[in-house]
Amino acid sequence: MMSDFFNDYFNIKKMIEEKREYKQQMARVEAMPEDYKFVFKKIQSYMWMFTAGAGYDMMEVHNDLVELFESGIANSKKVLEITGDDVAAFCEELLKNCKTYTENWRDKLNREIHEKIENK
Repeated sequence: MMSDFFNDYFNIKKMIEEKREYKQQMARVEAMPEDYKFVFKKIQSYMWMFTAGAGYDMMEVHNDLVELFESGIANSKKVLEITGDDVAAFCEELLKNCKTYTENWRDKLNREIHEKIENK
């Protein structure tokens, strides 16, 4: 478990690679039409609030979102045709495969209740 911590938080090579990739993705976002760029940045800000750990799994979601938006642009779709009107629900779908703080809070709640109830 401690080795995971060091691999995630002190892996300089991985951090440099992730930063380079992030900058490349954000350059692609900057090239998007204003509506797409605005929605992307709002989604990005929302999702990063929930990210747990080093956030490396979020980078994959981030890249997938860039590609999804670029596909929508190429097909002349409006951004809300991609996300739907409930953008928060869209974000929740994106976060399903990421380690999040809410997941940690849920796990902690369930674990504490089960430990207390089952130890009676």
